[in-house]
Amino acid sequence: MELKTVLTIGGSDSSGGAGIQGDIKTLLANGVYAMSAITTLTAQNTTGFRAYMDVTADFLGNQIDMVFEDIPPVAVKIGTIPTRDLIITVAERLKSYGAKIVVADPVTIANDGTKLIEADAVGLYAEQIFPLSNLITLGLKELEIFSGDKVSNRQEVSDAAKKISEKYSCAVLAKGSGDENDASEFLANGQDARWFRGKKVDTKNTHGAGTALSSAIAANLAKGLNLIQSIDEAKKYLTGALSSGLTLGKGVGPIDHGWNLK
Repeated sequence: MELKTVLTIGGSDSSGGAGIQGDIKTLLANGVYAMSAITTLTAQNTTGFRAYMDVTADFLGNQIDMVFEDIPPVAVKIGTIPTRDLIITVAERLKSYGAKIVVADPVTIANDGTKLIEADAVGLYAEQIFPLSNLITLGLKELEIFSGDKVSNRQEVSDAAKKISEKYSCAVLAKGSGDENDASEFLANGQDARWFRGKKVDTKNTHGAGTALSSAIAANLAKGLNLIQSIDEAKKYLTGALSSGLTLGKGVGPIDHGWNLK
């Protein structure tokens, strides 16, 4: 049996809802073998952050090297990279190993407002990582940060996504439409720009939803689906994870990553 492999590069979430832990659960649930390289350790739960500790560039580089040297990933998913040195390390390694499928999900701000990337590293993330990516998935906060434009409705969402896509020559998936009662995403990909319609799930337990969407897309791309199919299937998976009724923690609880394995 050939099992496709995916490497996730990003921050750890001690509560298991998002970050590396959420990625690994999502990748397993979507039928691929997950590997990881951790950029930063966090002490967090469903109510917020308490502390974080970044790894060194050398250590991050060694993690990536050990994966590629032994079990080369078919696809790479990238999440939070908090510092300039770590961003440069990731970019250099991806170029060196000729990574073919890369999905970047640059989470810059946590739900409680904690900044997950240094201010002087935001622009470098775009310059170094975006051009290496097949797809960038951006929440509305990140859409504003990387486009430099205000985003509050469907037209502004699509305009900002197209602007970033054209600038960095990669596909951009905007995670959200600006309407709280809508669960649609907009894909900017040259002539293949389109909305992916979705039904809003009535739940407060959404921790890790954005991470899961990008990881599921990476898994689907690794399995050979095209971009449109990968997004469609990832949205179906995420809807199930939000709809299962899992309730954990005192704050914004995690999605049910393994709902389809029960």
